Amino acid sequence: MILVTGASGALATLILDRLAGADVVAGSRSPAPGGRLVDFDRPDTLAKGFAGVDVLVFVSAGYAEDDVVLDRHGAVVDAAVEAGVRHVVYTSLVDSGAGLTIALAHRWTEERLAAAPFDVTVLRNGLYAEIPASLVPAAAASGVFAAPWGDGKLAVVAREDLADVAAAVAVNPADHVGRTYELEGVEAVGGQDIADLLTEALGRPIAYRATALADAWGLPGPRYQVAHTASLFSNVNAGRLDLRPGDLPALLAAPPRSARAVIAGAV
Repeated sequence: MILVTGASGALATLILDRLAGADVVAGSRSPAPGGRLVDFDRPDTLAKGFAGVDVLVFVSAGYAEDDVVLDRHGAVVDAAVEAGVRHVVYTSLVDSGAGLTIALAHRWTEERLAAAPFDVTVLRNGLYAEIPASLVPAAAASGVFAAPWGDGKLAVVAREDLADVAAAVAVNPADHVGRTYELEGVEAVGGQDIADLLTEALGRPIAYRATALADAWGLPGPRYQVAHTASLFSNVNAGRLDLRPGDLPALLAAPPRSARAVIAGAV
């Protein structure tokens, strides 16, 4: 049996779609009929939720303060050991993102998994094309894509491609024991690229304006989310998130989806 955590999230939903017809169950804090209660913030739900599971697709817990994420992920690892899970597939972060504030929790989790008695496959996911796509509506409305990216570029990947890889690994885990895959995007976009995409999609000019990194601290949201966003912008500006070779094309049955199309499609 395969269990996918975070079943209500965007990535897990896509993975579950691809596993339709397999012996799979959805784990969530608010499970739908047929699903299982798996709440990272309620560790007492985890071992029971993982009972009888052979392959656990452990979708990382998402944005939160580091101490919260470490507590969640540590509880998942402990419960998987207690439940007798045989193989864990973990969605981590690409090596190019090592300078991001979100990287610490991912690398800590990888170390915890490596020390556990079950088999492990680590999917180091690239940054979603949906991240810059989320900035597109404001740019379309204002006529200016304003971001503190300087001349830097961000390598991005369509979330659907990452779901394809996760599902393929989950149904054939024996072929991926002990492997760590760098699922880097094969396209990189800068601020001017995004402005050009919007100009073409909208049929009217959209300009790129490189803002100061200090402006990122005025963004709305919880402090940890603002900090993570500022870290992303800083790494793009410094050229640390540009294209690198990775494993994504070799693990897909078809060429990677166009990340630029995902961004343009957000208009």
